[in-house]
Amino acid sequence: MVGGAQTHRLANGGLIDRSTPLSFRFDGKTLLGFQGDTLASALVANGVKLVGRSFKYHRPRGILTAGSEEPNALVELRSGARREPNTKATTAELYDGLEAASQNRWPSLRHDFLSVNQLFAPIFVAGFYYKTFMWPAKFWEAIYEPAIRRAAGLGRAAGIADPDHYDKAWAHCDVLIAGSGPAGLAAALAAGRCGARVILCEEDFALGGRLLADGGTIDGLPAAEWIARTLDELGSMPDVRIMTRTTLFGVYDDGTYGAIERVNDHRSVPPEHQVRQRLWRIVAKRSIVAAGAIERPIVFAGNDTPGVMMAAAMRSYVGRYAATPAKRVALFTNNEDGWRTVETALSTGLQVAAVIDARPDVSPAHRALASKNGFAVLNGSVTGVDGGKDGVRKIAVSLTGGARAEVDADGLAVSGGWNPSVGLTSYHRGRPKWRDDIAAFVPDGAPPGMVAVGAANGAFGLSAC
Repeated sequence: MVGGAQTHRLANGGLIDRSTPLSFRFDGKTLLGFQGDTLASALVANGVKLVGRSFKYHRPRGILTAGSEEPNALVELRSGARREPNTKATTAELYDGLEAASQNRWPSLRHDFLSVNQLFAPIFVAGFYYKTFMWPAKFWEAIYEPAIRRAAGLGRAAGIADPDHYDKAWAHCDVLIAGSGPAGLAAALAAGRCGARVILCEEDFALGGRLLADGGTIDGLPAAEWIARTLDELGSMPDVRIMTRTTLFGVYDDGTYGAIERVNDHRSVPPEHQVRQRLWRIVAKRSIVAAGAIERPIVFAGNDTPGVMMAAAMRSYVGRYAATPAKRVALFTNNEDGWRTVETALSTGLQVAAVIDARPDVSPAHRALASKNGFAVLNGSVTGVDGGKDGVRKIAVSLTGGARAEVDADGLAVSGGWNPSVGLTSYHRGRPKWRDDIAAFVPDGAPPGMVAVGAANGAFGLSAC
């Protein structure tokens, strides 16, 4: 392990720049990370598992994902006039001097007085507030509502004028691409080689999508080499523009798209005469959605316990950031993709406690892998997690046939399959359709001129992309 107090940082690997250490603060405590980290990956590397509290009952919350779908790790970023509430730690790019604070807790994250709400869960049903605090009527606006808002709210707005500047701009192109995974980069290459004017938008600060964590081989090259070669070729094309830190968020009439570019959100203060963010209106003849897919969770008691994490997210922290969310990992999966997390964990020296596979049949290759590395394969499902603010301790398993088992682990990776990102294709009455073979919705019709490719269209294999 390296990097000062980074107790959960691997000594080698990852795509971080270890020659550029960064200092940041979380809840007043100074921690260390590296260039190329997100706030979430730096917290993982420092062994931080508790990052927030739930909205209503103030249950402890940990990091669940590694992307923009994160529901738990919402923090206040910066301070003073630049304070920004409800920022996802999983998408906040780490910079030197970053200040972050947990929210929705009092007086502190570990000792939150309002966690007592958990004891009253049986009576805090939907509509409880409005039925209980009706009388006297004049108390609602003066006393009841402000108190409820303070108890159930999330972050705090700055309350004073924003000192930064913002911009808006127009752009025109033949082909607009959302996403820079293998499908998006391949689409950009094909369009660019045809001489089309191309704009590629990627919400991350690095290009490559799942290739950054999972790797693979494309055209006989390792993923990293293929990405580098592809970016070199795209960079030589004068009519291809690649926009990182840019999220495509809306589809409007006549081929107009909305995008937000976080120009200087990865700095504590924007350079002089520069804007912090820019709103783009992009007019495109055609668009390609290569926004990938989102991994599905599985429901069980305690699935919100810090230390429970999506399987692909755990691979991202280990493979891309060289940060280990746990030292002894268990996996709960109902599909083949979940086993990739086991392979990643073993390749980096982590201990695998067990694999709980809900499917009736597990391949001989997986059973041989388990036998070789000394962990059990349990057919059944997770029924509960024993843990708390400091993470997972034990996992309760209901085995096929009715027996029960317990697994000692400090982390649980969960994979329930994948849902294509159908948001952009659902504009202009585009409706998704159900596919039984992947148990998910895929695009079925889209705004004029739009097509979905790769995982966003239900093609999850690298060769299919």
